[in-house]
Amino acid sequence: MKSSILTPNILKSVEIEIDNGGNNNICKMQIINDMLNISLYNNIIKYEGNITLNEIKNQIAAFNDYNIYEIFEEINILNNKSFILIKEKDNKYKLKLKFIILRRKKYLYINLYENGKEDYIKYISELKEIIRKKDEQIKLLEDKLKKYKNDEEIENNFNFDIKLKEPINIIINHIEYVYCLTILKDGRLVSGSYDNSIIIYNKETYKPDLIIKEHKDPIFCITTLNSGILASCSADKTIKLYYIKDHEYNILQTLNYHKAYVFKIIELRNKSLVSCSFDESIIFYNKDNNNKYAKDYNISTNGQCTSVIQTKENELCYSEEINDSICFYDFNQRKKILSINNINKLNSESEWFIMINKDLLLIPGENKISIININKYKLERIININGSGWIRGICMLNENILLTGDENKIIKEWKIEGNNLILISQKEKAHNDCINHLINLGNGHIASASDDKTIKIW
Repeated sequence: MKSSILTPNILKSVEIEIDNGGNNNICKMQIINDMLNISLYNNIIKYEGNITLNEIKNQIAAFNDYNIYEIFEEINILNNKSFILIKEKDNKYKLKLKFIILRRKKYLYINLYENGKEDYIKYISELKEIIRKKDEQIKLLEDKLKKYKNDEEIENNFNFDIKLKEPINIIINHIEYVYCLTILKDGRLVSGSYDNSIIIYNKETYKPDLIIKEHKDPIFCITTLNSGILASCSADKTIKLYYIKDHEYNILQTLNYHKAYVFKIIELRNKSLVSCSFDESIIFYNKDNNNKYAKDYNISTNGQCTSVIQTKENELCYSEEINDSICFYDFNQRKKILSINNINKLNSESEWFIMINKDLLLIPGENKISIININKYKLERIININGSGWIRGICMLNENILLTGDENKIIKEWKIEGNNLILISQKEKAHNDCINHLINLGNGHIASASDDKTIKIW
């Protein structure tokens, strides 16, 4: 039974505010008929009876650029939790409706008044003038946005040209090989090194904001979880999870289930963690009742396992040292699907598998790259790259451009065409030693990490 009911008499006016990326567009009108009845029950807004919005639809149909008609169609089917009633002074109520418009999250505000009567004709006149001006502004903005997107697409796809680039910053803070890179949720670059340390850098100056020395041996992999937690794994057989805030950190947990080097740690889309190791095992972790990660189960691999990647919603691909194999594993059914042998001669210290699109998996090796179709479980193509040695660093610049870094100090830029890679440009002597990792910083720049103990920003 309802504990209380709040029902405004007749809605005398409605104010609709559409937030368009910070530029608010407001229209007001009088509602002649009682179109909306609401009840307040346990702080949740609930419908009473049928809600007719045709009158509102008719009055603001000119907002075609915002697809207003679809908005109200969507409001009709929103669930109750999408409604919040805010009580203001003088018995005024604001009804906040959350909805999606043009693939962006927007908010619709309706002010409910219990008294006062406004001039209907005046509202309609004001509304038409607002719509006219907003339509002009919208067209100008859309033209600018279209031009910007076209320019950005050209810039991203064709004008990077790594051979013409020079580093805008050279970071020298580690005293041993810089092996792995990641980016925190706040945009800061993070590096892991053979000197057993993790360094977090200032976004503007690239000077260290924070140095973490919790591992006892070289760090092979660092990654940022969806929650913002930083995870690292090491030759000391452990995985560590850190909470990072500004210039401080706390160790949240240390996982020590492996018996040898832990080479890779990843987060699955279902928020579980997976790690692989030189101890010939892969371990799956889930959170327990205390919100801590605990070992769920493990699987054995045929030799050392140094790379693992999620390829489908329920599927992993991982490496096996014996027969230079990659294997596909269904972690929902907990069974191995199949193995593909002799893919590449796999390097135990340089395996960074990467999905170049939803169908194709790229596996770097020595002087070659293999491309696997994950739907057909088929080797589509082997691309021979003479003079590269081991290909270690690899990252996507955008959906069409791939970068690789190799043992011979070269960064190469590739265009993806179907299941093939076309070399566009290359940067000779990008570092003074092996390039171990490349990462797209998301701001028009990339970072490269090397055995020469430096990180370069390009």
